[in-house]
Amino acid sequence: MRNKLIFYFFPHPRIAGRIHGWLLSAIGRTMIRLFGLLILFPPTLLRGQEIRLPELSHCPFSGSCTLYDYQQKKFLCSDPADADMASLPASTFKIPNLLIALETGVIRDAQEVIRWPGQTDTTLYGYRPEIYHDMTAREAFESSAVWAFLEMAGKVGRDRYHDYLIRCNYGNADTSYPGEDFWNLGPLAISPKGQIRFLVALYEEKLPFSARNMRTVKETMITERGNDYTIHAKTGWTRLNGLDTGWWVGYVEKAEGVWFFATRLSKPRSVINPDFGPCRKELTKSVLKGLGILK
Repeated sequence: MRNKLIFYFFPHPRIAGRIHGWLLSAIGRTMIRLFGLLILFPPTLLRGQEIRLPELSHCPFSGSCTLYDYQQKKFLCSDPADADMASLPASTFKIPNLLIALETGVIRDAQEVIRWPGQTDTTLYGYRPEIYHDMTAREAFESSAVWAFLEMAGKVGRDRYHDYLIRCNYGNADTSYPGEDFWNLGPLAISPKGQIRFLVALYEEKLPFSARNMRTVKETMITERGNDYTIHAKTGWTRLNGLDTGWWVGYVEKAEGVWFFATRLSKPRSVINPDFGPCRKELTKSVLKGLGILK
């Protein structure tokens, strides 16, 4: 009986060799599949773990970077609490602003020329003589010319803004600030996750605007093209309540997928640091490179 048991657990050498070969082959195939997955989706994306802002000595700012993996429908946050905290959108609002101006017929297309009114508030917006001239809506978007969007805002009207923001589910949709520039001043607020949700709806063309106008805005948002990627994005910067708050929001489009991002940094206005503006993009790109999305 004992010999039979031994024979049962230790089969003939030829059979054992076949079983051993089959097991090695199966394990090999499994490892190849796993290796392929790791190439397509880095471990951070597979596990859905939180991301970290890189520590750069010239970017000593508080803030967060929030990403959205469109393929896996998953948020990745360096600071989950900050990702849900709403604040003024600043010039990132030029994305819905341009959509609304197009949809309401205030401008026909991105090439329509907006006339320089002759003056602007340099205390609020800084002195930028290079943008004080007639320009197209596209140029105004690319150069973040506040004066041009204030000209369009006066023609859109507050009621139409409020209606579209409600329909877009854009932040708190609060346009109650008495001045025209309600996206840089006042109670309008949106969180990093809210920015991304809005951008996903724009990417999918599910906002209450014509397909033509949404495609125009997406094309206008293109800021960078590489060999295998395109970045659609917009910066923003508010100077309010003693704080500088800087945004960079958008998405990276590649053949294998799309990744959305919303980075928001802040610092006291009393702290002078010329790297504040560039760090919005630099920190974001460092995170994207760390995940293998950019090279």
